Amino acid sequence: MFLKSTMSLFSFSVTFAFTLTFLLMLNSTTPQTQSPKPCNDPYKQLNLILNPNGTITRLNKPPDTPPSLDPTLPVLSKDLIINQSKGTWARIYLPHKVLDHTSNKLPLVVFFHGGGFILLSAASTMFHNFCLNMAKDVEVVVASIEYRLAPEHRLPAAYDDAVEALHWIKANLSDDWLRNHVDYSNVFLMGSSAGGNIAYNTGLRVAKAEDEISKMIKGLILIQPFFSGIHRTHSEVRLANESHLLLCNNDMLWELSLPVGVNRDYEYCNPTVGDSVLGLENIRRLGWCVLVTDCDGDPVVDRSIGLVRLMEEKRVKVVGHFTKGDYHGVQDNEPLKAKELFVVIKKFVSSLPNHTM
Repeated sequence: MFLKSTMSLFSFSVTFAFTLTFLLMLNSTTPQTQSPKPCNDPYKQLNLILNPNGTITRLNKPPDTPPSLDPTLPVLSKDLIINQSKGTWARIYLPHKVLDHTSNKLPLVVFFHGGGFILLSAASTMFHNFCLNMAKDVEVVVASIEYRLAPEHRLPAAYDDAVEALHWIKANLSDDWLRNHVDYSNVFLMGSSAGGNIAYNTGLRVAKAEDEISKMIKGLILIQPFFSGIHRTHSEVRLANESHLLLCNNDMLWELSLPVGVNRDYEYCNPTVGDSVLGLENIRRLGWCVLVTDCDGDPVVDRSIGLVRLMEEKRVKVVGHFTKGDYHGVQDNEPLKAKELFVVIKKFVSSLPNHTM
């Protein structure tokens, strides 16, 4: 379902209500005829080797793309070190046309990539292309964050890196792109899949602190956020054998990512338990707005719908955009789907009033 060209937060909510009703009807009438297949070796399926010391060997590394300052490109990009000892850095994407208009500052999207917490990078070609096109189509500056991966660095390491990245962005006055072209009162935390989980949990941490960083942030953009729990949802059972996110692989990713000794009902994984629920009050009080997008071909879509419902109960300003069909990670693999998503994101960002710090 697509949105009208002039979109307020209210009309976004109306769209959500209609689309959510459609999906709930679909889920309630779809028979659970597909039983999960017996689990094959998820490590083999993902081309991983589990080492005796608990680390993993990643056998197939997807292609990377370097940043580029080529002036003929519509978007320039460069890498900046955040914490050399941790190996964290940010890839900044700047629409080329703003260089001619230094007085025009753009919103900043701080982006966290997907990969189940254990795979991929901010330099991965799929995320480089996604962020470059988002900077161009949404007309924002993008800071894509390289965070430490599990199981070598289990959660909350990625959340720690994300919070550190925000402090680095706020303090980095030496970089002319950030200093001259970013509106620091118009910052969004965004991620897809595991990156959506990172954006959400980082948002909870920042909102709790209520410091200068929390005043920078206007909202969260969660694209197919990666959550789970002990009890299976209807969509997880219905799509247990969906090749883009097999249920067995889903469980394995959490086993490698969560702190040792906890299960999938831990608050990092299940946003309906623990301090996560209490943390929504801080987001409500700060007035942040949240966009959650997903599709009914994604095994975790019921988790996304549940999160939107929970936010509504807690009176958080939330917008749900749910579509029929597709699959987990579709926006990373199909440029046309990404372009449709950018329309939704741009309308969400532009629908929110500007505020000053």
